[in-house]
Amino acid sequence: MSNHKNLSIVMNALMTMYSERVPDVKKIIHDIIRENVISDVNEIRNDHIAFRTMGVPHLGIASLEKIFLHFGYVRKEHYGFASKKLDAYWYAPPSEEFPRIFISELRVHDLSKEAQDIIYSYTKEITSDPVDRLDLNDAVAVGNFLHQPLWRIPSKEEYLKLLEESEYAAWVIYNRYYLNHYTISVHYLKEGFNQLHEFNAFLERNGIVLNNSGGKIKVSPDGLLLQSSTVAQIVKASFAGDQEHDIAGSYVEFAERKVLPEFAHIPEGERKREHLREGFEANNADKIFESTFTSQINRPQ
Repeated sequence: MSNHKNLSIVMNALMTMYSERVPDVKKIIHDIIRENVISDVNEIRNDHIAFRTMGVPHLGIASLEKIFLHFGYVRKEHYGFASKKLDAYWYAPPSEEFPRIFISELRVHDLSKEAQDIIYSYTKEITSDPVDRLDLNDAVAVGNFLHQPLWRIPSKEEYLKLLEESEYAAWVIYNRYYLNHYTISVHYLKEGFNQLHEFNAFLERNGIVLNNSGGKIKVSPDGLLLQSSTVAQIVKASFAGDQEHDIAGSYVEFAERKVLPEFAHIPEGERKREHLREGFEANNADKIFESTFTSQINRPQ
């Protein structure tokens, strides 16, 4: 089976589980179709998907990226997030039908000893890189791997302790490699919906709550990359000892990539992906991360 076919199987597995965990996905798609913006879900272009990881032995970016490099992705720029203690890279896809990928990693060694001890008490169960044991040509196995537990179910007490210091750490300790978000490319939608301020207004008219950290629209300094996102869905999580607690799950992002100045002369209908603003923007991403933070999910509506 070709790499492209296998990658499609993996992406479908990711999106199936993600859509089940994030009801906003189906609601947004239903609303877009109802407004005749699209006639079929396959008309939506996925700008990028994102994963969160722990920077510990045998895991992190160095492990997870092996899967996508195998399928032809190419690692691009590095981004650092000092206040959140994160590193990240984005990955360009092997062809335009596939989304970009953004993988971030928590700098665990920058946390307090107490937080590190909690994290290591779970991740020490992993004594070798789990990706190295995968047959990366078995797309079904890869899809299953991205949804399977990497360590035992955390305790509610330790989850809440991590939440106090690093909301990112708490999210990963429970959610592991679950898809953090996928991203609708609004610039490919029809007129009236293909600018982010218009699309945000449509979302809010239909009851979608948007992340307002740094403003509802996060804009790159060059003005060519605009991003917004929903506030993460609440998940009723089952912790060790059958304890339950509502936590942040995943969310949906929206991106508008504008045409690069040197390609402004190309008619809109003839513009291709390479004519648009590429890559990511650290300041935008920094605020998008907060879609899963309690300051967003608990704020008054």
